[in-house]
Amino acid sequence: MSNDTNYESKAITTQIRATSRVSVKILDNFYTLEYTEERTIPQVEGVDLEKERKLLWDKVNEEVDVAMEETINYVTKEHEKLIAKHKRT
Repeated sequence: MSNDTNYESKAITTQIRATSRVSVKILDNFYTLEYTEERTIPQVEGVDLEKERKLLWDKVNEEVDVAMEETINYVTKEHEKLIAKHKRT
């Protein structure tokens, strides 16, 4: 780490990437879902990097939330089918 506090970065952010991951235990099984997205930042006037980051985080989190909801619904329905089948036998 540099001790030169007078230096300002000259780097330009050209890409951002975000990954969202969630794990949940449903019945006796663990499910982990993950979504990653990478975006190229155009070098044009008016790009707000902080807003771009927020929008990206919102997107990856939403994708994982939707996938987890679908997984929970699927597993629950399959479990209910097994219970119904077991009751008939």
